[in-house]
Amino acid sequence: MAFKHTPSLVLLLLCSALAANALHFYLDANEKRCFIEELPTDTVVEGHYKALEWSEKQQSYISDENLGIHVEVEEVETGHTVVKSKGPSEGKFTFTSHDAGDHSICLSTNYTSWFSSTHIRLYLDIVVGTTRPDSEHDRTHVSEIAAKVRDLNQKLEDIRREQQYQREREADYRDLSEMTNSRAVWYSVVQIVVLIVTCVWQLRHLKNFFEDRKSR
Repeated sequence: MAFKHTPSLVLLLLCSALAANALHFYLDANEKRCFIEELPTDTVVEGHYKALEWSEKQQSYISDENLGIHVEVEEVETGHTVVKSKGPSEGKFTFTSHDAGDHSICLSTNYTSWFSSTHIRLYLDIVVGTTRPDSEHDRTHVSEIAAKVRDLNQKLEDIRREQQYQREREADYRDLSEMTNSRAVWYSVVQIVVLIVTCVWQLRHLKNFFEDRKSR
């Protein structure tokens, strides 16, 4: 990030460009402070700012609800305005670079009087996001998800086969139980029939025996 020359502005330079740039600087009424940020294509940039106004009474910088901040972002090469917003003394702005190159990020206050002696301390934190999707990481992530889905499907198939096996065993056990019960019933019936036949035969045998004795 670098500073851009503007009227009644002292030129400041930063030594390096980082993914997240946090700094604070001072503004007077009607001043505009601009920075140059070189960005690749399709890069998400998010800026957070907080402005404090100098209070002579308290001899310190304080928050003032009447203080507002104007934010304007332009593509330096084309002059295309990417962001133009008016916000409170504390807020944020977000934009995505459409073309690679330098982008001008300018901040100013809503005070317009040239005779105002207001002094502003402005804190600014700019976070530059990822320039492009990590396709390899996405493919790896998708592959991992696909592998987990395949494992899950395999486990579900194993559970389905186990349930089918248990149902078959239950059906076999039910058939065996019914067959056993059926055999037990028929065995009881056969026993009863044999017992009745035996009783009838014995009664007839005894009757014949006594009739023979009587006839003698």
